[in-house]
Amino acid sequence: MIFMLCGTSDARELALALSRERLPLLASVVTPSAAERLEAAGITTRAGRLDQQGMIACLRGLGCSAIIDASHPFAQEAHDHAMGAAEALGLPYLRYERPSLKYEPHPRLLVVSSYGEAARRAKQLKGSVMLTTGGKTLEIFAEALLGDPAIRLTVRLLPCLENMQKCHLLGIEQRNIIALQGPFSRELNEALYRQYGTQVMVTKESGAEGSLDEKVHAALDMGIYVILIARPQAFYKGHGRVYESFEEIVSAVTAFNKK
Repeated sequence: MIFMLCGTSDARELALALSRERLPLLASVVTPSAAERLEAAGITTRAGRLDQQGMIACLRGLGCSAIIDASHPFAQEAHDHAMGAAEALGLPYLRYERPSLKYEPHPRLLVVSSYGEAARRAKQLKGSVMLTTGGKTLEIFAEALLGDPAIRLTVRLLPCLENMQKCHLLGIEQRNIIALQGPFSRELNEALYRQYGTQVMVTKESGAEGSLDEKVHAALDMGIYVILIARPQAFYKGHGRVYESFEEIVSAVTAFNKK
């Protein structure tokens, strides 16, 4: 059995590619809705977050032979848990990561290295700020930007109960919450920017599959400042390698499975 962390839309496609090769697979996702989509496609799935010890117990119980980490490029905690579990059990660790996007220099494109730096730059720019980095780090931006009379903070995030509760606890008004699930077309991005009078958009470099290109180019062409959080450098502790294509990782997993 292969244990696979699925955290993106392309991870689902990779799971389907592995399934077509008749490789025994358990997909681990965070939300029930993600689990339902995979189950509907015939992929055996479990839902809910796992810490490292929970992952080790799950891997042992299933007798897993390898770990595929296809979680989101910014999900460093998930990467760390998966690498730690692989190391503890002596299992191969294979990481799939969607290719990065590169942008030409632009006077309104500000590349930063952390969520904290992004919040500070947005604080300096002021105006109507649209946050599109999800709910996990929402408190960093709420602390820096809420309460400043020169800033209107709107947040665009997944319409799940956890996110809505977090917005409420942080004091983000309902009128400033855009609860939608992407991917978003360029036209929809432009419409949302116009609707909220966006002057600053904060996002993270999550790759083409996250519709980053449409979001960034739409904003820049409309004269909006874009604060882009660069993808974190991952440290793999000597585990395996990073794959950027389905063909390569399917071939590698197939080879491991035959041993």
